[in-house]
Amino acid sequence: MQIGTLRLPARVHVGWGARAQLPEVVGLHGRRALAVVDPFLVGTPVLTETVEALTAAGIEVRVYADITPELPVDTLTAAAEVAREYGADVIVAIGGGSALDAAKVVALLSRFDGPLSGYYGENLVPGPVVPIVAVPTTAGTGSEVTPVAVVSDPDRELKVGISSPFLVPVAAIVDPELTVGAPPSVTAFSGIDALVHAVESYTARELDVDWSAPQPVFTGRNALIEPIALQAAAHLGPWLPVAVREPGNRQARSEVARGALLGGIAFGSTGTHLCHALQYPIGALTKTPHGLGTGLVLPYVLDLLRQDAGTAARIAALGAALEGIPADEASAERTLARVVAINAEIGVPTDLAAIGLTRDQLPHVADLALRSARLLAIAPVDPTRELLLEVLEHALAGTLTDRSPA
Repeated sequence: MQIGTLRLPARVHVGWGARAQLPEVVGLHGRRALAVVDPFLVGTPVLTETVEALTAAGIEVRVYADITPELPVDTLTAAAEVAREYGADVIVAIGGGSALDAAKVVALLSRFDGPLSGYYGENLVPGPVVPIVAVPTTAGTGSEVTPVAVVSDPDRELKVGISSPFLVPVAAIVDPELTVGAPPSVTAFSGIDALVHAVESYTARELDVDWSAPQPVFTGRNALIEPIALQAAAHLGPWLPVAVREPGNRQARSEVARGALLGGIAFGSTGTHLCHALQYPIGALTKTPHGLGTGLVLPYVLDLLRQDAGTAARIAALGAALEGIPADEASAERTLARVVAINAEIGVPTDLAAIGLTRDQLPHVADLALRSARLLAIAPVDPTRELLLEVLEHALAGTLTDRSPA
């Protein structure tokens, strides 16, 4: 196996109250900060205290909260104009995945000319962007440590990604206390997406990397990342249901935040594959949250992948981490059963029909998923149209290949 590639922020702080480090970290990169924040944070003690702490440290702060869900391109272009006019020399991103991704685009367009479409794809950002300090308020996307931002373009049927090592924030501050106010559904769908990140990272295909050439952003199976993906599963498996059931449980919040961070580190190097390729069209057609879609199809993707002996062994290892059991007691079947149980505990629907998808839409979903060539290239099996349709048929019916209900 290729040893692998690891790209991370220069500083990562994780822990209850870690946001107290923000003034020091931001101050390393400038004295004029644009805070790109989720709109719901405006007027809250969290944002007020954060701005006061930065100001007391001699950092001028302007708050920008005009962040639209799904990140339409025109709104991001407008945000970047604000950053340019303000002269921001550091971007502070505070919020969920959308706010963090918006901050990445603002940092990009503050440094380089548009249009944004010129950067769609991989490795098209020409150099360092305005430094980003990321402070997530949800535990799921891992965007605080990843090299990708996903946006909506009215000229495209699906969301589109911008992937570049230059989009990795310079610092990530993960304070589980900031996730306490998240609604149970946000905790559930963000958290299960983090688990999907760990699963898809660990089961990724090993790609043939040419070290003499420029490296792709996502490099497939990665020996450096494997223990990180397993550790992410170990934090999320036992504790995500607790965080959903007991929103004020400090340990559960801390464990899930750590698992989400590690999941982001994992897929930020390896990439994701089938769950994400299928979710993009599913989400577009049903207007449902990203994590709901990836979590819903996860059992059906694992059900397919366990038919490959090599991948089945990796799925079993993930299950051992999820349950905290010895490896010799684990199996792909047991892993699948545990994932199904986690979904049930946190309220992820069991089938595509429950979120409004119909059988006659499945061929279109498969065709759209096939456009995600970068994601499909990382899948451990050859992702034919027939294979994708098989997964979708089972996900629509809510049954696994042995016909047992999911």
